[in-house]
Amino acid sequence: MNTYDKFLPDDIPDWQTPFWQSLRSNKVAVQRCEACGTYRYVPKELCPSCQSVAAVWAPVAGVGTIYTYSVIRRGPTEAFQADVPYVIVHVEMAEGFRMVGGLLGVDPEEVKIGAPVRVRYVHATDDWTLLAFEPA
Repeated sequence: MNTYDKFLPDDIPDWQTPFWQSLRSNKVAVQRCEACGTYRYVPKELCPSCQSVAAVWAPVAGVGTIYTYSVIRRGPTEAFQADVPYVIVHVEMAEGFRMVGGLLGVDPEEVKIGAPVRVRYVHATDDWTLLAFEPA
């Protein structure tokens, strides 16, 4: 595998490991509160709706629509600068929560709010798979 010189997760708590494992297996799963059903993305120790600690890791469809986006024209490091311009999207997932990731395969000037997208798995290293989006 090629060297990946962009940011990777660091100091991930053990209780968040199932999310990263789901990405490695190309089947994204997020926390869902067992008490009220609220999805927890990013993973949290307490439900933001009812403060329950009870949660399960639930697979999600991996599809949604662009809620909002930013076109990045100046990368934070040299490795990111090589990709400018690129797009970061907030996606309203089919299950009703939002996820954030890069948008791949779309000209930054052609991105539209409301456009359908699906999860794309970026196998950055042997140990890390990252979440991104692509047109659905």
